[in-house]
This record gives sequence, structure tokens and C-alpha cells, in this order.
Amino acid sequence: MKTTTMPGNKMGVMPTGRLLLNMALPLSISMLVQALYNVVDSIYISRVSESAVTALALAFPVQNLLIGFATGIGVGMNSLLSKSLGEGNQEKANRCAGNGIFLMSITMVLFMLMGAFGARPYYAMQSSVQETVEGGTSYVTICCVFSLGCFVEILFERMLQASGRTVYSMITQAVGAVINIVLDPVFIFGKFGIPAMGTAGAAVATVLGQWIAAILAVIFNLKCNPDVQFSRKAFRLNGRLIRAILGIGVPSIVMMAIGSVMTFSMNQILQGFTETATGVFGIYFKLQSFFFMPVFGLNNASISIIAFNYGAEKPERIISTIKRTCAAALCIMVAGLLAFQLLPDLMLSFFNPSDNFLQMGRSALRIISISFPLAAIGVALGGCFQALGNGIYSTITSLCRQLLALVPTAYLLSLTGQVNFVWWSFPIAEVISLCLSLIFFRRIYRQKIRPLISAEI
Repeated sequence: MKTTTMPGNKMGVMPTGRLLLNMALPLSISMLVQALYNVVDSIYISRVSESAVTALALAFPVQNLLIGFATGIGVGMNSLLSKSLGEGNQEKANRCAGNGIFLMSITMVLFMLMGAFGARPYYAMQSSVQETVEGGTSYVTICCVFSLGCFVEILFERMLQASGRTVYSMITQAVGAVINIVLDPVFIFGKFGIPAMGTAGAAVATVLGQWIAAILAVIFNLKCNPDVQFSRKAFRLNGRLIRAILGIGVPSIVMMAIGSVMTFSMNQILQGFTETATGVFGIYFKLQSFFFMPVFGLNNASISIIAFNYGAEKPERIISTIKRTCAAALCIMVAGLLAFQLLPDLMLSFFNPSDNFLQMGRSALRIISISFPLAAIGVALGGCFQALGNGIYSTITSLCRQLLALVPTAYLLSLTGQVNFVWWSFPIAEVISLCLSLIFFRRIYRQKIRPLISAEI
């Protein structure tokens, strides 16, 4: 029997092209601002020293893991919440939000403990340069111990996205990012009576931006999001809902965790050459975010749309959204490819590079960016898998892309003694991942989308 969609919700009635643009544009803009403040962090830190740049690069796996847990819980809650709204089940939507907050609280405590007790051993394991260890330890400790802002911001933004209110999500992220950018020089170099804090100052600016964004996200949900209604009943623990949230969210967490393991492993491989190679790899990740972040914003919007229309049993809208998401992602990543191929020196010049850093970075950007168009399709299909409840497919493809294919290939290529050969491991791994994504999409189409089409006939 066909379910009744929530009246007035644009995800069930607006033309998919306009809907995707309407929802993805605010998310993509806010994520671009996020990418900007990540780059600004590194630009300011590069004025401190090259060791400070390396400290930030080595912090990436921990930051990525923290954001991955917050995002994973948010994705699981987002998908179930959107599906519940599509089914017209308001009570279930409320309980999805409440149980998501419970899972967030547990995860946040774990990262606070990691920041307090694990930051220094983590850095001591990776570097023998005292400046790198001290600066990095301070940075990771501050970001983890005060991670409440990050968790609350991400989870409550997902509630806004799940109900189609992505403009509020854009405002929240943009405000947090702008605050970070403005405060960076204040805390890093010391201004207005505040002492210069170096690398630790970048962490303080980041945390303050996250906390203010979190407060805004909570206010927007309470005042402007009637599709999520908080009450005591919403916060009652429900084992089935928690398992469902984790069933969708854990694959996303695993994907981000895989990214952290990949980055850690690549740092270890590159440290076998020079610290400069590790710094180049860190700067590459900052720069590529200008193109990957809009694609992730597009992907997040498509998850909500696909999940809503799957709950509402509208296969034609699901197919249209997938096609448009893939096309838009491909256009963005082709633009990224052209930028990395034609303007690598300009991009690297913002980071006060030495001649050796510039030469190595130029090769890295041009070689790795060959994989961008392939990644576009893989990311878009990964969002489809998550929205339709098959997040395990995303996990498998990400595992192959970032661990099983990438790291062994990078290690083997490092045995040549030429660091430029290591960068070729990215295009190789992306080819393997895309092949798997296409195989899985064919399977999920047969299992979940085609039956809906048959039911309409």
C-alpha cells in the first residue's frame, strides 16, 4: 500500500532538479566556507614554521575520526528521520532525534578522554621533532576535550537537513567558519592583549567557532523546525531505533575511520622520505576540500531526498535525484581537476612554501587530481547506498579506495625511492573503487528501486 507523504514537505513534491539545487546549494556553500577556514588555518600556521604545518597535517586523522563519528550518527539519524517524515510518522521522527542525541553524548565522552590522555602518545609515535610534538599535542587536546560544540553542531544541522531546511544549516556553518577565520590570527599570533599561542591558538579559534555554531543550530531547531518536536517521550531509549541508526551510521563512521587510518598510514610512508612530504600531503587535503566539500554537500542533500521519497514510495523521484547528483558531482570534480592541473603553483604559494615544498607539491596535486572525476561518481553513489539503507556498500567501496587498495599500492610504490610515484596510488585505488560502486548500484537498483517501479504499474 502506498504511504501518504507529509503535506507541504517540498522533498515529496518539488521538481527534483530544483529541489536538489534548493537543498544542496546552501549545504555546498556552507561546506565551502568550512573548507576555507581549514585552509586559512594552514595559511596562518605556515607563517609559524614548517613543523607547525606538519603538526596540523598529523592532527588530521584524529579530527577526521571525531567528525566521522559525529557525522555517522547524524547520517543514521538523518536517513531514518527523513524516511519517517516521508511515511507521515511524526512520533517516530521525534524519537529518531532523541535517540540520536543519546548516541552523540556517549561518543563525545570517549573523544574527551582521548584528548586528555591520548594526544601526546599519538604524536610521540609519529614524530621526533619536539616542536611538532608539542604543537600537535596542544592542538588535538583542545579540539577533543572541547568537542561538545562539534558534536552538537553536526547533529542538529542534520535535523535541519532531514526536514529540508538546509538554509538554516548553511547559516549555522557559515557563522561558525567566519568566527574561526576572524579569531585565527588573534589567538595564533596574539592580538588585543591575548598572548600568541601558535598551533594551540588555531585549535582555540576552531573550538569557539564550533560552539557558537552549535548554539545557533539548537536555536534554529527549537524555533524554526516544527518537523522535529522534542519532548520527554522523544528521549526514551529505543533499542530498535538505536540499532537502526547505528546500522546506517556505522558504515559512515567506518568510512571516516578508514580515512583516518589511511591518512595515518600515508603519513608513516611519507615520513620515510621527509617531513616536507607529510606537509605536502596535509596541504593537498586542505586544497582538495574546496572541491570535495561541495560534492559532500550535494551528497548530503541527496541522502535526505532519496530517503524521503523511498519512504513515500516514489521511485521516479529517486532515480531522477541519483542522475542529477552524479551529473552535478562530475561537473564539480572536473573543475577541480582543471584547477589542480593548471594552477598548482598559485594554490601552493599561499602556504609560504620552500622551493623543495613547491616542487614536490606541484607533482602531488597534478597526479592525485587525475582521480577526481572517478571520485565524483563514487561519492554520489555512496550517498544513494546510505539513503536506501545499504550503507555497507559504501563501507566496502571506501575500504577498497582508502585502505585495501591505496595503502598497499602506496607502500609498494614508495619502495622505488621516488616520492612522486607514491601519489599515483590515488588514481589506481579510485579505479578499483568505482568498479565496485557500479556493481553495487546495479544490485541495489534491482533489490529496492525496481520493485517500487513494478508496484506502480
